Amino acid sequence: MAELTYRQAVAAALAQEMARDERVVLLGEDIRPGGVFKTTSGLLERFGPERVWDTPISETAIAGAAMGAAMAGLRPVAEIMFSDFYAVCWDQVAVEIAKTRYMTGGQVSLPLVIRGVNGGGLGFGAQHSQAVENWALCVPGLKIVSPSRPADMVGLLAAAIRDDDPVLVFEHKALLGTKGECPDGEHVVPLGRAARIREGSDVTLVALSITVGACCQAAAELASHGVSAEVLDLRSLVPLDAAAVLASVRRTGRAVIVEENPGQLGWGAAIAAILAEEAFDELVAPVVRVTGGNVPLPVAAPLEAEVSVSADKVVTAVTKLLDRPARRAG
Repeated sequence: MAELTYRQAVAAALAQEMARDERVVLLGEDIRPGGVFKTTSGLLERFGPERVWDTPISETAIAGAAMGAAMAGLRPVAEIMFSDFYAVCWDQVAVEIAKTRYMTGGQVSLPLVIRGVNGGGLGFGAQHSQAVENWALCVPGLKIVSPSRPADMVGLLAAAIRDDDPVLVFEHKALLGTKGECPDGEHVVPLGRAARIREGSDVTLVALSITVGACCQAAAELASHGVSAEVLDLRSLVPLDAAAVLASVRRTGRAVIVEENPGQLGWGAAIAAILAEEAFDELVAPVVRVTGGNVPLPVAAPLEAEVSVSADKVVTAVTKLLDRPARRAG
């Protein structure tokens, strides 16, 4: 196995799929030199300018070109530099790309990927730090992937590129420098399968992307106090591995859902609703959510930390949950 950083894993996945399928092309702002976050480094030199396209600074043009390329038989991978800028091209993504296959009765599919960095934690401020996967969650027709580890970054991005539907891949900017082992050779992780990162018996911590690390830290701290916490990495929101969430919570009887997004609505609320509807009798305590603050993210590090998810906040939530008298299940 090779040890790669998260950003190197992005480039590795792109190279793997470009070598496998000559229809895979890349487009985005400044991606030929490697991109602002160096996630496309070396790809121009290996695959040439006919498959690595630098674009104008126009998210609408990038999304529209990707849509047209997919309709013409290519498998484009478009980069939106910061996921906040989906707001600029949302008509193309949510109104056109997400609905074309349905509106043509399946005659036209759009095998395209739109990828870019997401989330906070680095002091980029309110307009460059949003976690926006919830925007896409409200739009039928889009698949949503958000890896937490380099190996999953390779495997999930590869699966997204091979998928015949549009997939949005959210790469967390605070994870770009993290390292992890990646399998040698071709690596693909099927969409819609959660990963159990840590086994536990007292509570299930449901996480995605950056919050997986926070949950693992929290689980280690809780273990030192005799609490066994299971950590579940969703990996993708659409398709969602609801069966894995339900199976885990039915074992532990308790769930703490940990999401970077602001607390109003969101994917955590959707999972809480699923648990209430399908696992109510197995729950021995209410479902708890730990979320980001309902405020624009500040630039100042102490203020950003105050409104962001952390391992300490997860530990506090679990401790309070375990202090509650258990309800009688069944």
